[in-house]
Amino acid sequence: MRTFLFDIDGTLLRTGGAGLHAMRIAMQDLWGVETLAQVEVRGRTDRGILRDLFAAHDIADSSSNFEDFQRAYLSQLPTSLSDLPGYLLPGVASTLAALSESGDSALGLLTGNSRRAAKIKLAHFAVDHLFLFGGFGDDSICRNEVARQALRSAEVHLQHHFDKNQIWVIGDTPLDVACGRAINARTVGVLTGGFDRAALRAAAPDFLLDDLQDFPSRIAAAG
Repeated sequence: MRTFLFDIDGTLLRTGGAGLHAMRIAMQDLWGVETLAQVEVRGRTDRGILRDLFAAHDIADSSSNFEDFQRAYLSQLPTSLSDLPGYLLPGVASTLAALSESGDSALGLLTGNSRRAAKIKLAHFAVDHLFLFGGFGDDSICRNEVARQALRSAEVHLQHHFDKNQIWVIGDTPLDVACGRAINARTVGVLTGGFDRAALRAAAPDFLLDDLQDFPSRIAAAG
């Protein structure tokens, strides 16, 4: 069975900045942070992003602080998603429908979002039920480790239907492509995130697409 592991932000959807907005409110409520430091978020895990935010604001990177942040962030995220203008990206709805109805494909996640944040974001756009396994950014700062987690999750979920030669990783950043390579997956870069064509081409994905509108036909042709 073909296994497709999708990134979320910039690949499946745009939240209108809801994630950062919820992070900002959580940091302000917990530690009085008025202006959130600028840290790189594209292609990174929630744990890695938070580590950098803690360092920038002289907050101890402890498990208790992380748990406090997660509670505050996740409680705010649904409101931020409702308040800001998010949307599914071009071709996403039709691609997910086609793959989920094909009978020979399984859909999973390979995302830097924490498990609960991923669920909240996908549920907001009514596509959460399509993804039954995955790797998430709760614990690791390393995207490659998240990819290995996603691979293990797919193996457990699919069992004898799992075909390690039919794994696809789809994302919008060079880190998405790199972590796909780390698990020997076929990789697809989409130009719907914050990276331009040259940057994604330099990461050498197997396929480089403007968006996901023609994705099912493109991968069908690839065999």
